[in-house]
Amino acid sequence: MKLNFWKYEGAGNDFILLDQRGADFEPTAEQIHALCNRRTGIGADGLMMLGESERADFSMRYFNADGPEATMCGNGGRCIAWFADLLGIGGDSKHFEAMDGLHTAEILARNGDTATVRLGMVDVESVEVCPDGDVLLNTGSPHLVRFVEGLDMDVVGVGRALRYDAKTAPTNGANINFVEILGEGEVALRTYERGVEDETLACGTGATASAIALCHTLQPTLRHCTLRALGGNLAVDFEAHDGHYTSIHLTGPARLAFCGEVEI
Repeated sequence: MKLNFWKYEGAGNDFILLDQRGADFEPTAEQIHALCNRRTGIGADGLMMLGESERADFSMRYFNADGPEATMCGNGGRCIAWFADLLGIGGDSKHFEAMDGLHTAEILARNGDTATVRLGMVDVESVEVCPDGDVLLNTGSPHLVRFVEGLDMDVVGVGRALRYDAKTAPTNGANINFVEILGEGEVALRTYERGVEDETLACGTGATASAIALCHTLQPTLRHCTLRALGGNLAVDFEAHDGHYTSIHLTGPARLAFCGEVEI
């Protein structure tokens, strides 16, 4: 069968988008893995399906590049909101449901195929600081944040080892973020993502986790953070209340790269 698809990217974090409204096609893990393959498929960090919702404007289902359905993806959430705009769903403010609950996305600016999108994230109720200084938290997906002196390092090798570390085992592994502090409210970031099993150019839930970890451990007055990822800049703002974090928003670019038809 032929499948219509759209390819989006947010700060270099790229996704295959499918409009599943009224469709009964359910791709298998093997098909998703093949579509996301960068040599023999379309190529992407993950695949998302936009569907109907009884509680919101639409629903979002996210699948990692290795095939299984996964937890929330921040950059993916911003991209699917921009995709919904292309489909004529909602206005400047859109509401959608994902695996971790309801989200609101705001289209702040439009410029051709590119938009600036601000996405509401889930509250963070718990942040664990390990004896070695690593920080564990869940921002829709589980993350480990490690502060480092420089980012010229083997992100894939170290990230893969930490992804299966005993401290991340209770969450079936975690995404690993290496964060270099550049100044007050500004960091550089590199992320190893589980499911992709590689470094990605950006990670939205990872950027969110890194900003909150920075506030929780080293910059307690921080409420807005700029994060410089390999694929572009992201911004995170939030409110903090005695170790609890609310009104969390992730802001950054989302772009339609191309669309097409593929035989599956």
